Amino acid sequence: MSLKGQTPDIDGLVIRELVRRRIITQKHIDEAVPDERPEGADPSDAPRRLLEALVARGLCTESEVREIRAACLSAERVALVESELDPEVIDLIKPELAYRHQVLPLSRENGRVRLAMADVLDVEAIDDVRLITGLDVEPVLADPREIRRLVENYYMQSIMEGGDEEGVEVVHDADEDIGDLERMAREALVIKAVNHMIRQAVLEGASDIHIEPFERDMKVRFRIDGVLQDFAPPAKRYQAAIVSRVKIMAQMDIAERRLPQDGRISIRIMGRDIDLRVSTVPTLFGESVVMRILDKSSVMFGLTELGMQPADLQVFTRFIGRPHGIILVTGPTGSGKTTTLYAALRAAFSAEKKIITIEDPVEYQLDGVNQIEVRPRIGLTFASGLRHIVRQDPDIILVGEIRDHETADIAIHSALTGHLVLSTLHTNDAPGAVTRLVDMGIEPFLVASTLVGAVAQRLVRVLCDNCKEPWVFDAGEYPRLGDAAALLEGKTVYRPRGCDQCRFSGYRGRTAVFEILTMSEPVERLILRRASTGEIREQSISQGMRTLRQDGISRVIAGVTSVEEIIRVTQEEMENQKPIVVEGVA
Repeated sequence: MSLKGQTPDIDGLVIRELVRRRIITQKHIDEAVPDERPEGADPSDAPRRLLEALVARGLCTESEVREIRAACLSAERVALVESELDPEVIDLIKPELAYRHQVLPLSRENGRVRLAMADVLDVEAIDDVRLITGLDVEPVLADPREIRRLVENYYMQSIMEGGDEEGVEVVHDADEDIGDLERMAREALVIKAVNHMIRQAVLEGASDIHIEPFERDMKVRFRIDGVLQDFAPPAKRYQAAIVSRVKIMAQMDIAERRLPQDGRISIRIMGRDIDLRVSTVPTLFGESVVMRILDKSSVMFGLTELGMQPADLQVFTRFIGRPHGIILVTGPTGSGKTTTLYAALRAAFSAEKKIITIEDPVEYQLDGVNQIEVRPRIGLTFASGLRHIVRQDPDIILVGEIRDHETADIAIHSALTGHLVLSTLHTNDAPGAVTRLVDMGIEPFLVASTLVGAVAQRLVRVLCDNCKEPWVFDAGEYPRLGDAAALLEGKTVYRPRGCDQCRFSGYRGRTAVFEILTMSEPVERLILRRASTGEIREQSISQGMRTLRQDGISRVIAGVTSVEEIIRVTQEEMENQKPIVVEGVA
């Protein structure tokens, strides 16, 4: 099938088909048409440019465009089955070519090669394969995620092990000359491996990349939905060069391998601005690297997208509508506290208000918000920065974390003097935030008079819609669930199974469960007499607070997550069993 000269006509057909399927309208087309044609642009490219504009505006998706293109060309669509692939056929093209174009040869017959492609109109890829193999190409459409996965499985190790052919020297141990390490870190092969690693992590929705050195090998693992998963690692001999490449990208000192270092990388992947927070520590067999992926698009949630139950959302919205006071969000590292705080800032933002934050570090840049990053080495701490912030006439202040008495004291007094202060604490539950402030040396009457409320949260994995399976809950299988098991007994709930769409984990994505403490006169009286966390907790529950476990059980009943996930994230609560009631459950 020759595709030359067909692209503009095909793109026009695709646009008409998108309209016919009611995916877009004529109004969308009129809005997406560029105001002027780029200088020197071919007029026949107008349909392609219009399609790109429609996709960029989110009016249609790339997968929809690919599918309709294939249908217009009568291209065959295939499902890739790993066990049916022939290694001899796969070896027809070089790993670099498969990786660059994301194509996979499936079979060879009568001077033709069937080529799995995400876009059957990728003329450059077809021409390259025809030139390399000397065979005619029969393009077939396949899921781009499956192509990517199989290309990695079959080719990535070959790419990394092709070092001698590509001119990359073998790294024998950690005592390599610094000049050699720097040179090797800039080799195309190492650059490609690191870029591939980062890109794949972003595509998989990972929050962290772990590069871990061991005696005989190195491991690469991605944290996806809060759980570490193995990724195909490069050969051990590239360890030092890969670590050095990451350190060069993060503007760190590659000559210093005995002390921990921190750095930052800003990159752009598929139109998305990504920041990587890089940390290295020396271990017995080399430097361990962790890269925290900060996707600026993923944190920009509104309040309604956080996953709060309607009643909790109403309470939290009322919190941030207050003119002054302090609001605390609690939970362990990685529980989504920053996302919640940023959503609150976005909801509270207006042209009439000045918002200032002090963070360690500034993870995401917010439009219209003055953000400060702490720098302890030069004396800019949370406490010192906060002391100066209150002189900047802010309406709302965000303090990344309250860690000590000084910061807590300034935050409390800022709330007393007419500012709305948002911050985080590391406590297990919402009532624990109250006693933590008192333990830090804050007078109980100040806590009672300034605290608007506290929110505790945890992230739970969401069941994969493609493979989750129903079952009738049996309390006998979950003795650790305690009294909560009675609320699920005999009900049809869901559990994970695993499929190729969720990487056989049974889960895709995460959502949060919440516990919101609201101040009231009874709670204030308990604070004033320095009551324990347990007493404050019991009083809060009696006045309607939904606990983390209650919220979690509600998500199980709704089919959002599994019983195992709720047990995992509410272990502390289950160790101190209390009878609970879930709204809407008999």
